[in-house]
Amino acid sequence: MQFRRIEFAFGYKRSSALHHYPEGSDERAELERALGEPTVWDAFLRYLERQGFAVPAEALDRDVGQAVAPSAALQEVLLHAYRKDTPVNLVCERLVDLDEGLQEWRYRHVKMVERTIGTKVGSGGSSGVEYLKSTLFRPLFPDLWAIRVSL
Repeated sequence: MQFRRIEFAFGYKRSSALHHYPEGSDERAELERALGEPTVWDAFLRYLERQGFAVPAEALDRDVGQAVAPSAALQEVLLHAYRKDTPVNLVCERLVDLDEGLQEWRYRHVKMVERTIGTKVGSGGSSGVEYLKSTLFRPLFPDLWAIRVSL
């Protein structure tokens, strides 16, 4: 549950994660609360707006209960921010560092689980290693990765 809470805070939300926790349990209640809370990404978008960047309304008003999805319009704003505002550029890079670090942690976790339990069912009720492998290259902040080719 704790890792799901971290994922939700960063923006990787999915209601299907709740199904692994019994109705009425403390864990499920915590995740249900987290599902409805704004994410680090949402806070970052508000920061960009306060810095004078024209963040698209659909990004600012998105359903915070859903996973962060890529936006071509937002990517244009991010490119402009990277090129014109060094402090914002640095914040963007720290978010990419965080995202990369979580992806690296996922890889290490996959290898540890694979070594420990092989192909058995995972502790969170998932298919175990196969499920974990499917999460390896799923970025938290897809727009920051999408613009890499244009920087």
